[in-house]
Amino acid sequence: QVQLQESGPGLVKPSQTLSLTCTVSGGSITTKYYYWSWIRQPPGKGLEWMGAIAYSGNTYYSPSLKSRTSISRDTSKNQFTLQLSSVTPEDTAVYYCARSLRIVATESDYRGQGTQVTVSS
Repeated sequence: QVQLQESGPGLVKPSQTLSLTCTVSGGSITTKYYYWSWIRQPPGKGLEWMGAIAYSGNTYYSPSLKSRTSISRDTSKNQFTLQLSSVTPEDTAVYYCARSLRIVATESDYRGQGTQVTVSS
């Protein structure tokens, strides 16, 4: 049974870069044909897909966040990471990592428990 666990700082200051790591257990992030996504849910709003890294290492980003988002992986640790630059209070959200057979993960896909990130000075 695959498990995903998000980790990272819960508080980030405006203009800084948010960095989160997803540790995957029970399965490899290089297994065909899975995509490993980051999605977020701001308070009072729905889920927003941010981007994904494929089993092959190819990356895909939401057009609205592409200029600020970078997703990478460490296959030796079975982890993938999110970096979101130039954060503002509007980036405050619960951040989830997810596994999907589609590039764009949805609420029906398996994801971790989530981690709250607050952007505030």
